[in-house]
Amino acid sequence: MRNYLIDGGSGTGKTTVCDELRRRGYQAIHGDRELRSDPKPGEAASGSAPDCHLPPIWDVAMVKALLANQDEAVTFFCGGSRNSSEFIDLLDGVLVLEVADLDTVMRRIDERVLVDPSDWGGRQEEREIIMHLHHTKQGIAQGWAIDATAPLEFVVDEILRRIQ
Repeated sequence: MRNYLIDGGSGTGKTTVCDELRRRGYQAIHGDRELRSDPKPGEAASGSAPDCHLPPIWDVAMVKALLANQDEAVTFFCGGSRNSSEFIDLLDGVLVLEVADLDTVMRRIDERVLVDPSDWGGRQEEREIIMHLHHTKQGIAQGWAIDATAPLEFVVDEILRRIQ
């Protein structure tokens, strides 16, 4: 069993990479959707002011159950997790999708918001947070950098090459 986190800022392609890994037959978990957990008392919820820029909190028990599962040779956990420090040491590695060009990030977010106007990045204040976090890299785990400006097939091929 090998387990990897795929992290990156908004618009770097975490969801798209997760979908492609699934299409190729890998177990890939949409962490932001499938592992989201309610915050503990006193913690701000993702999407609530003033901390709406925080990544979601993942259900650590669910993550650990997936880590313990011996049915899959490789599992990818895709997305940002505010509480990744509670499980990151149990992973075999972290891959960080990077897009250096802010215009590319914002174009991707515009495309995403066209499909779902309520998605992250649809409001001006969210866009400002995305731009700030793009420059600071705040909240992104440390790991192997993957150039996510390449075509999707190449990005996923590079991820798979790195874990071999």
